[in-house]
Amino acid sequence: MTSRLKTTARMPIAVFGAGAIGRMHIERIQSHPDVCLSGIADPSDAARELATDLNVPWFSEPLALLENTNPEAVIIATPNQTHTSAGLACIARKLPFLVEKPIAHTLESGAQLCRAADTAGVPVMVGHQRRHNPILRRAKALVQQGLLGRPVTATAMATWLKPDEYFQMEWRRKPGGGPILINMIHDIDLLRFLLGEVVSVQAQTSSAIRGFEVEDTASALLRFENGALAALNVSDAAVAPWNWDFAAGEASHYAKQDVDAIFITGTEASITLPQLQIFSFKEKRGWHEPLTQERTPLHRGDPYVAQLTHIRAVAEGHEMPVCSGWDGLQTLRTTLAVHEAARSGQTVQITPA
Repeated sequence: MTSRLKTTARMPIAVFGAGAIGRMHIERIQSHPDVCLSGIADPSDAARELATDLNVPWFSEPLALLENTNPEAVIIATPNQTHTSAGLACIARKLPFLVEKPIAHTLESGAQLCRAADTAGVPVMVGHQRRHNPILRRAKALVQQGLLGRPVTATAMATWLKPDEYFQMEWRRKPGGGPILINMIHDIDLLRFLLGEVVSVQAQTSSAIRGFEVEDTASALLRFENGALAALNVSDAAVAPWNWDFAAGEASHYAKQDVDAIFITGTEASITLPQLQIFSFKEKRGWHEPLTQERTPLHRGDPYVAQLTHIRAVAEGHEMPVCSGWDGLQTLRTTLAVHEAARSGQTVQITPA
């Protein structure tokens, strides 16, 4: 792969959006040895104050930032409906960018973004940060090595209690602002990363606990191209520790829980995540025989830091995106199929992006 850029010092990266996830990126950029913050675009007073504190340029709009600074890559962490326009602005300036999940608010706008990037030759990355977690990378290697044999089932849970103040923002009480697109999408992407493509979805949703327009609980059944089945449960109204965010320890603002949240079975072995426990038969096989339990060595690392390293490598032409625009679009397609299956009560077939 030929190099796109010749940056030798810390690569300047602009951040569009300084909400919770935008601030997480900004914090990591500030301490990263290979990148630096070139500016923040966000209309809020809090974002302007943050930029002042960090002594970096602040603009209310992304276009103003691009016209007045010289980033070599961009992170888009703005509301979903603005992802496409922000990405197109980057493409027009030949700037590689990472867009937070979901890639766009609709499949059509996401495809528009991907096609424009392909035509211009601009790399697009989607912020499914779990793919950069060494835990998941180790799990991927084990699956590729054939540890599981043929995958049979997966069970993934994202169950926790979000506080009442979380729902003060109106969009979180409306369709599209619930745990399917906020949380389940990550588990869907993780399972796609490990097990391959999903071909069909069945689902049900409920808003019985909170009574909002948006779901507070959902269950989905996924069928994979290789024949494996996965059951996914998500709720933001349950007092429970079983979710990747609590169990994997990716974010320090969550209390770490010593539990697993994802269980994958195969014809030769099974594995849990994030603890990477492996269950298999070492001698005779059969339900009367004891299973051997192993825990692989701990794999610690900050996926957001690794993702920044990856952004620079992609921008310079040394790596291909771990999650490309089209790949992220397929995760969105599968996630939206959960909504459609729940609405229609029918099995929804998944087509390639």
